[in-house]
Amino acid sequence: MQIAETLTLQTHQAGRALEYKIGNRSARLGVIGLGYVGLPLVTEMAQAGFHATGIDLDRRKVESINAGISPVPDVTNDTLFPLVVAGKINATQSLAAVENLDAVSVCVPTPLRKTRDPDLSYIIAAFEAIRNHLRPEQLIILESTTYPGTTRELVLPILQKTGMEVGKDFFLAYSPERVDPGNKKYTTRNIPKVIGGMTRRCTELAALLYRNFVETIVPVASPETAEMVKLLENTFRSVNIALANEMALVCHKLCINVWDVIEAAQTKPFGFMPFYPGPGLGGHCIPVDPHYLTWKARMNGVEPRLIELAGHINSEMPRFAIGRVADALNERQKSLKGSRVLAVGVTYKRDASDLRESSALDVVRGLREKGAIVYYTDPYVPSLEIDGSRIESVKLAPKTIESMDCLVVLTDHSSFDYEMIANHSSLVVDSRNALKSFPGPHVVNL
Repeated sequence: MQIAETLTLQTHQAGRALEYKIGNRSARLGVIGLGYVGLPLVTEMAQAGFHATGIDLDRRKVESINAGISPVPDVTNDTLFPLVVAGKINATQSLAAVENLDAVSVCVPTPLRKTRDPDLSYIIAAFEAIRNHLRPEQLIILESTTYPGTTRELVLPILQKTGMEVGKDFFLAYSPERVDPGNKKYTTRNIPKVIGGMTRRCTELAALLYRNFVETIVPVASPETAEMVKLLENTFRSVNIALANEMALVCHKLCINVWDVIEAAQTKPFGFMPFYPGPGLGGHCIPVDPHYLTWKARMNGVEPRLIELAGHINSEMPRFAIGRVADALNERQKSLKGSRVLAVGVTYKRDASDLRESSALDVVRGLREKGAIVYYTDPYVPSLEIDGSRIESVKLAPKTIESMDCLVVLTDHSSFDYEMIANHSSLVVDSRNALKSFPGPHVVNL
């Protein structure tokens, strides 16, 4: 009993100095990776009264941030510049800066290899650098999306090579990022933060830190639970979008408007949540995260057939969209080859500049491969490189629209004038139901 009481006391005493620094906001915080996740996090830390250091290997990004110019749309210059001037934010390329920090959040990319296996090289590089500068009383939090077991099986052994003990000498937790680029309603501050520490004390300290700049904290039992939460969230979306896409394919064959079906179905006050079809998935999360889950499931003898089928359905949607354009032109006695086609919107989601994994780009490439003369318009993307050639966004104006054989709406930005599109086009293939208020025989739905 006496030994147990001693261990409990030691655990409680661990991190007391860090706890004190977090409490009076003298703790120096850092974020590795200053992209769509990292820079908003740095900004929230600084606005809460902490000094925050951003670390990124991209020299141009670091110089831009130190000049108070944000490279990320979700952080405005008006927000960033005063924090830089006040000395609350600084950016550096040097990972040695970790040594002077009390807490470090890691927000580096986790892409897929060509084989669709997880590529954790950025995580490994980041934590090897942290290991070289790790000191007692530091809190390290991984936010990058990854498979369950990464924190315990990959990250922890790297840090333990210092000879220090987790939960006693240093503290380690996993907290999945939940950023939705371009979302004005839900931001880093008001999206609940899931946190799973390697030990109870790790969870306590991570939760204590994030409570200073995130409204709601959701502690969970382990890093594995927190890691699985993010994969469940995005796999849920992937599977349900796949169902909506498959319904679109079925409705097309049955000559039924799938958008009318969904609109009527969502009048049911329970048991139904609307998801919508489109030309495919986009963004870093939904097209990628389910592959992390299926890879880990197979490693443990589970065949995730539903998840894989959903991925297959979603990946076929760009091909279906291209086919709809070809069929619509054919019905007007025109060939896709040689036709002038204007892609309306190329980012992966509306009202955002993010091109990562954008299915719209797959549609553009596919149309070009089939001989179409493809132009695009997107207020968020001034120029675009497709198959080694750079093309410029054209202005969406009546003369431009009238010069095209077909328009294909791929991203439904709210700034587009859909009434003008409907009035001046001879043919529109609408993959987003953006022209629902302007129907006509020349408007073809997905």
